[in-house]
Parts: sequence; C-alpha cells; structure tokens
Amino acid sequence: VDDSPDCRVALRFACLRARNCDGNVVLLYVIEPADFQHWVAVERLMEEEQREQAEQLLNDLAAEVYEYAEIRPILVFREGRRSDEILKLIDEDPSINILVLGAAPEEEGSNDLVRKLGDELTKRLRIPLTIVPGNLTDAQLVNIT
Repeated sequence: VDDSPDCRVALRFACLRARNCDGNVVLLYVIEPADFQHWVAVERLMEEEQREQAEQLLNDLAAEVYEYAEIRPILVFREGRRSDEILKLIDEDPSINILVLGAAPEEEGSNDLVRKLGDELTKRLRIPLTIVPGNLTDAQLVNIT
C-alpha cells in the first residue's frame, strides 16, 4: 500500500472481493532502502521517519477497511525492494490467493510497480494479479465484484 488515490480504489476492490468471498485483506507496506551509506546518521533518521509514516498509513488504511467492509485486515511492514517483498509475502503465506494493485490514471501517478510485476515478475506469481484502474467509482467497483 501507499498513500495514492489509486491504492485506495484498489483497496476498496480488495475489500469488496474479500467480503463477497468471506476472505481477508492483507495490507503490505514496503520501505525501500535508501542509499546514504556515507551519511549513516541521516539515513537512520530518514528510516525512522519512514517507519513512523508507514505505521500511521497502515493504521489509517486498516480503519478504512473496517469502516468500508467490516474486515480487520492483517498489517505487514517490510523493508526491501517492493516487488521482491510482495513475492516473498505471497510465498510465505499460502492463504493469499490474489494480488490487487491500483493503476494510476494516465498522467496522474507512477505505475512502476504495476509495470514491474506485469512485465518481469508475473512468471514468479502463483496467484492471479488484478490491476484496478484508479479512476473507478464505488458504484463501478460494486458492479464488478
């Protein structure tokens, strides 16, 4: 997860799907490593700030999930390359049976993770990858779940 609008749309899709299938939602936040090896004190401070922001975002999104679908999500925090950590979590938890990603509408954000998982890493996925357009409305989400 991140704090983008397309993430929230994908999250709502995942919530509706989980509710319809009597499933659960796992929220994964990954902090990618900084490259400040010669500025160790600055790097540590940045990492601490990122952890605090990650925890706050995970808690905020967990509250949204519960309010939207009455599901208490599983919260996971990792450090590493985002795509690698997603795949590791999927490999570690056999109960995860779909990966949902949000795609930013054209010229409104980065779709780097969607591209990376769609191009390079889908060969390693053992579950379906669902890419949710970030410009769907709640009514459209309800119609497709």
